[in-house]
Amino acid sequence: MKPLLFRGIAALALGLAFSLAAHAAKEVVIGIGTQNTTTNTVTGGVVLKELKLLEKHLPRTGKYKDITFKLDWQNFTSGPPITNGMMARKLHIGMMGDYPLLVAGATGQTQPGNETNLVAVIAYNAFGSGNGLVVHKDSPYYELADLKGKNVSVPFGSAAHGMVLQAMQSRGWPENFWNLSSQSPEVGTTNLQERKIDGHANFVPFADLLPYRGFARKIFDGAETKVPTFHGVVVRKDFATEYPEVVVAYIKALMEANAWVRANPAAAAAKIEEWTKIEKEVAYLYLGPGGIHTLDPSIKPRWLDTIKIGHEVLTRLNRVKGLDINAWVDERFVRQAFAENKLDYEAQKQTLANYDISGTDTVCRLPITRPREAGEVWVEGAASPTPHASPLCTLMAVNRAQASGKTVNVAYVYDKALGIKVFADKAFFALNTSDPKKPSVTPFLLRKDAEAHARSQGGKLASYAEVLALARDMAP
Repeated sequence: MKPLLFRGIAALALGLAFSLAAHAAKEVVIGIGTQNTTTNTVTGGVVLKELKLLEKHLPRTGKYKDITFKLDWQNFTSGPPITNGMMARKLHIGMMGDYPLLVAGATGQTQPGNETNLVAVIAYNAFGSGNGLVVHKDSPYYELADLKGKNVSVPFGSAAHGMVLQAMQSRGWPENFWNLSSQSPEVGTTNLQERKIDGHANFVPFADLLPYRGFARKIFDGAETKVPTFHGVVVRKDFATEYPEVVVAYIKALMEANAWVRANPAAAAAKIEEWTKIEKEVAYLYLGPGGIHTLDPSIKPRWLDTIKIGHEVLTRLNRVKGLDINAWVDERFVRQAFAENKLDYEAQKQTLANYDISGTDTVCRLPITRPREAGEVWVEGAASPTPHASPLCTLMAVNRAQASGKTVNVAYVYDKALGIKVFADKAFFALNTSDPKKPSVTPFLLRKDAEAHARSQGGKLASYAEVLALARDMAP
């Protein structure tokens, strides 16, 4: 009987051990609010999800050894619903543009226990590009002032809404300067296409996506405000306090996603198109070499100045509560992520460097030495665009490709005034042919800038078709 007794006790002990282990095991659901179609947030959202990068970096030891994490990815088209989800405790991590970020911070601070913290940046443009306002391609309007009294829509509460309000205030325009209404990207796109509205302002990538799709023209770019714009990552403060290593893991995953894009931007753009349905040519415009947005998680002082400016804009309109920025911003997690990756966080905070177009122009047979005067041509079926040394060389490359029977998906050049990458076929050009052997071809996003430059150089305004014809005559 004694062996049976021992076996019974052993079985009981084993069962108790299993019961305790099962009781100790814990599932933690992490709600993550993403904006998949907002191109400069993809490395904080859809790229992490599809490549399973967050799972790779989540902690597994110490207090986490008995925790199972379940990732609840929730996709939204703008930032305000993410704030709502965070206040409702359904989301723990969220990503949004500067204006929604500050509203999220202010909202949380008015609700003790619902505070959020800005812990990292995803992407930025130091001068405000990314947000923009478009009109129908056949519209007679070319500047913001042309829209006085007209019907203009924007997603209320978005970074683009903040851009519109800031542009109005800086010009001294009253709130009723135009008939401003709130429309989501999808609704605004449809209404613009059907010409039910005169203009539509939106955030990344819609102000460039709609012109790329052929029915809109951008007449205002956020770079004209000279106020930086960025998308960042906020977390619920209580979640970050309880699981700080998870927040660090998220930022490390974000950094790996950034490196994945830079390693092969054309291939990354193709995958982003597959996951989001935003055309790769548009994704590349933002995230490719010399793109409109720079991927960088560091929280630079000038981004906080942007938040202060945005807060002042909304405060004048009584649209936001007070925000204690020092209490809201928490750099501990991004600093730790940099330290674990053996990178210098303070050095990264001081730089605005992006990666640039490089290589050798095979048409003009020149090295790319001035990347902000360069261009690229992406031919259908090609794995990536080809680099070219100047706007004229870029146009010559387009002609050469077309002459050989190839379809050019897109050509990129740089706006001389705003310094941003633009679609060549959507640009205006200042053309000077006083020296027929060395014509000057200077691209601009906005007609007014091209006209002003042409006047200053004794040249003329030219269309894409005209400069393309000029380049055809010069083709080697």
